[in-house]
Amino acid sequence: MRALITLFLVAILALGGWVAFEIYTPVIPPANTSLLLHTGYSTRRIAAELKKAGVIHNETAFRLWHLLHPKPSLKAGEYLFDREATLPHVYGRIARGDIYFHTVTIPEGYTMFDTARAMEDAGLGSAADFLHLAETQTQLIADLAPEAKSLEGYLFPNTYQFTRTQSPEEMVATMVHQFRQVAQQIGLGTDPNSDVHKIVTMASIVEKETAAAEERPRVAGVYYNRLARRMALDADPSVIYAELLAGTYQGGLHHADLAVNSPYNTYRFPGLPPGPIGNPGRSSLEAAMHPDNTSFLYFVSDGNGHHRFARSLEEHNKNVTAYRHAISLRGGSR
Repeated sequence: MRALITLFLVAILALGGWVAFEIYTPVIPPANTSLLLHTGYSTRRIAAELKKAGVIHNETAFRLWHLLHPKPSLKAGEYLFDREATLPHVYGRIARGDIYFHTVTIPEGYTMFDTARAMEDAGLGSAADFLHLAETQTQLIADLAPEAKSLEGYLFPNTYQFTRTQSPEEMVATMVHQFRQVAQQIGLGTDPNSDVHKIVTMASIVEKETAAAEERPRVAGVYYNRLARRMALDADPSVIYAELLAGTYQGGLHHADLAVNSPYNTYRFPGLPPGPIGNPGRSSLEAAMHPDNTSFLYFVSDGNGHHRFARSLEEHNKNVTAYRHAISLRGGSR
């Protein structure tokens, strides 16, 4: 009898030792292990996925830990395991929902094509899927811009944090929601007589033409002056966008490209293009809403990140000559 008791105690101690080892011995997972736990996964399935990924020693020990503790709902999501951890630590993270967020930055001026690639690079789905949504989900903005043929201009530039459990539709909607918030803050769309789509289109051109925020109201003023005189806008970025839509852009703009047959080509077709040519930021939207009251009709780069403005073609040509001279001097000093 004593031998049986001794054997039983030894077995209990052995079991306890095994459990303690499986639970409290840290596991070093493979480098930067990422694990996606979907909604509806059972504890058994979660344990199996963790074991398969090399995050825990033993599935049974994980399920036992779950049974012996208050039963919080284990949270779906993507988890990043990049350092050694014990089973209780791993369990605690999943119970808390300590999920991994993919950070993606969409700079001001990015087109929907740029944004789609950025989303793919961040591991948030394919660029083609995102682009399809940007081209078709116009109902997200239809109340503000019923003329919109895509979401170009309304995918607001910002730094976003998404998880892979979010659908591409939710991510697109988040960007449009951010646009709506900024629009409300600056009063865009509050005037029933204003044309939101035209303002956003103008803002997208301004965004592409200058990175200097203080210049944007003046650039907007130039373009509004040209519209008022029925002059062609002659905006190079619009030609680039025409070629992006056609899939013919080669990374540079040449004189022959200025003849491309597209309503987005503001050299060939007067007036604003049919829609935005990128996604403008707040200051460009404000510039398009409140342009400078100026008589300027032309501008050209000064070669230092700003522009020279002119009221006449003669003055403009002098500025162009000065720009070319500055560029030649800079090239000769290399």
